Amino acid sequence: MMKRTCPFGNWTRVYRWLPALGITAMLLGIAVPLVKAQSLALAPAQVQYRFKPGLPFQFDLSVSNKGEAAVALRVSVTDFWFNEKNEKLFNAPGSSPRSAANWIEPVPRQLTVPAAGTGKVQVIVTPPLKVSGGYYAVVFLESKPELTEGATAEKKAVYTNMRLGSLILLSAENTEEYKVEVSDATFIAPGPNQAMKLDFMLSNQSNTHVFPLSTVALLNSRHELIAKAEGEKRRFLPGQKDQLSVSWTGTLPAGSYTAILTVLYGQDKNYTQEFPFSVAAAQ
Repeated sequence: MMKRTCPFGNWTRVYRWLPALGITAMLLGIAVPLVKAQSLALAPAQVQYRFKPGLPFQFDLSVSNKGEAAVALRVSVTDFWFNEKNEKLFNAPGSSPRSAANWIEPVPRQLTVPAAGTGKVQVIVTPPLKVSGGYYAVVFLESKPELTEGATAEKKAVYTNMRLGSLILLSAENTEEYKVEVSDATFIAPGPNQAMKLDFMLSNQSNTHVFPLSTVALLNSRHELIAKAEGEKRRFLPGQKDQLSVSWTGTLPAGSYTAILTVLYGQDKNYTQEFPFSVAAAQ
């Protein structure tokens, strides 16, 4: 859940657990007044690091407090993975495939960030010697629950707390093996009142994470580039599979064309597929 403070009053709304730049918050209750507002931010929200197996390394996380009161935070580490619905999972350390959580020691485990001040957490990572590919974890900083609405005869007391997370994406140097599979591609040619759209399933069969970038180039019968569209760039963990889409809203004169899908991934890896089509009449 995410806590947002309304600019028109001192109250909060409760939202489903939503990631926002790696920062999340939890609320216990609904539409309640706040005793005091907390405004925390954690950076970086995501850490990508290529490590040498067996060699420890470290980096820092910085938390800022723009609120009017000091905030005590507890630091913890969980696994980071996904389920069959591609929902994020934050399981106990070591319980997920390709877990890095047990390699990570945050220092300190507890800290207090002063009002209008900053704090720092040093993250020490000690990877094993015999590892390959990608490994994942999340470092969470969580405040103590605070009373935001007292108990009454009609309802229980309500407490709120803030939870911020930094996603840790690690990969062992020179051990990455990149491979993706594209399937179930469906191409809809542009037409009157109809945008071009290409949907396909992408499966990351690499042993590490990838951020595939999908583009569609439209060529005319003389193989000249006349338009180009780009899809959303997304993260895929090893074994993760999901649908990607690329669309284009322009118009074309009558003629024969070819749409070329290109998926860039890994280190200079790419996948291509062609989709010939024709436009019968001017649009």
